[in-house]
Amino acid sequence: MGPERKLWHELKRNTPQIKWTRLENTSLLGTPDLLGYNSSGKFFTVELKATSANKIKFSPHQIAFHVRHPKNTFILAKSLGQRDLKLFEGTQIMQLAACGFRLVPCSLGLESIIKRLEACGL
Repeated sequence: MGPERKLWHELKRNTPQIKWTRLENTSLLGTPDLLGYNSSGKFFTVELKATSANKIKFSPHQIAFHVRHPKNTFILAKSLGQRDLKLFEGTQIMQLAACGFRLVPCSLGLESIIKRLEACGL
């Protein structure tokens, strides 16, 4: 099982209050990996990224998606070496592509990330 798939399973297991749909889409390039629906009735998307280095790689299509959809879009990144888990807003994608894992996230750690996703749209 690849690192992003493990990240998906970790997120799903720890967020039973969020309804998840895994988007495996080859026709609409750049579409995030997950569609979430929280208990407040709000939809949001999450792009999963796992990295063993500071750099986080994005395709031009992924960047374009987050630029075009600035609300309720997130990037969940995990550093494989340090086991850090960070959530970034989609609006941060250009800075994230440039600065990598050193960029300050909107949420740090699984508990904080879950609270942020549950509060999305409030």
